[in-house]
Amino acid sequence: MPNSELMAIGAFAQRSGLTSSALRFYADSGLLPPADVDPATGYRSYGVHQLERAVTLRRLREIAMPLAGVAAVLAAGAEEAARLLDEHVARIEGDAAVARQRAAAIKSALGGDAPGSLIAVLKGPVLAEAVEQVLTATATPTATATATGPTHDPASAVLAGLHIEASDEAVALTATDRYRLSTRTLVPVRTGERTWAGTVDGADLRNAVADVRRSALVRVEAVPHGIWLRMSGREDRHCRVLPEEYPDHRSLLASLGEATTRATVAKGALLRALEEHPGDRPVLRLTDRGLRVQAPDDELSGILLPAAVTGEDLRLRFEMTTLYAAVSTAIGPDVMLDLRGPLQPVTIRSADRGDLTTLTMPVTFDH
Repeated sequence: MPNSELMAIGAFAQRSGLTSSALRFYADSGLLPPADVDPATGYRSYGVHQLERAVTLRRLREIAMPLAGVAAVLAAGAEEAARLLDEHVARIEGDAAVARQRAAAIKSALGGDAPGSLIAVLKGPVLAEAVEQVLTATATPTATATATGPTHDPASAVLAGLHIEASDEAVALTATDRYRLSTRTLVPVRTGERTWAGTVDGADLRNAVADVRRSALVRVEAVPHGIWLRMSGREDRHCRVLPEEYPDHRSLLASLGEATTRATVAKGALLRALEEHPGDRPVLRLTDRGLRVQAPDDELSGILLPAAVTGEDLRLRFEMTTLYAAVSTAIGPDVMLDLRGPLQPVTIRSADRGDLTTLTMPVTFDH
């Protein structure tokens, strides 16, 4: 290689973002050997063509990828490298989740060994189903880049949680991402010692669902900074309670007006019609003939479903992601839709079991 294409180790370090000591380390490990080594002085030089590999190596190490993983990525094609990166990120996220769980449990234990305050005793399979149903309405926390790495916006973090309210009669689970709201009320096997309300980390609950489902009964206890899910024959699970204030969903529910249109339709048929819809914002048209799922720019086509419709004719447009999730989690074979107008929340619930209710916002036709 001509000397004009070679760079001294200091210049190469500056252009690649790697320190000279790091370059020596990667050379010794075989990941980035120099293009030339002076036999008399041992002085190392690097080629311009090595810059891309050096920058990629640096970026891989910045995400804490071990040397063996770095070597595998550098030797792989684009598709295989992407798979290896996804696996590495999944491992980091899994490790972080475990660390958060253990840290929260330690933090709770620092307050002493006294048992938590009983919130309720619930049937495990029922609680697991309810958690999964209601969590479909949570938001994904928004990350903001900072000098020390990404941080989550507290205002969005609380929307990724499940709000629990326990009284001497029932336990209510609520989730919202501000575009939809889902709530389900459970009757406990045993009520708590006092009323309790808090927003529990959604990820912690998702990680606990498998064990909860396999437990006949789950004792839910409140402790500082979290709750314990205590299960016979299984490891107790700790879930963090988020400190941020939860949105005033009760005022929203109380302010809902009377439905002007009501439709009862087979859940399976509606889901199939949504699946067959070619776009991402289907339109529901409700008349005395039934419920039609159609495209916004074609009022004559679409799929007409048999439905019992009462009240005013109405035409609404929805985001597929919100409408499909609301219908799919409804309990029972038939769903009931209470509609209040083209820009008001739509209530979706089972036609014969009302303990799971979801509010979904339509979107404007010029959305």
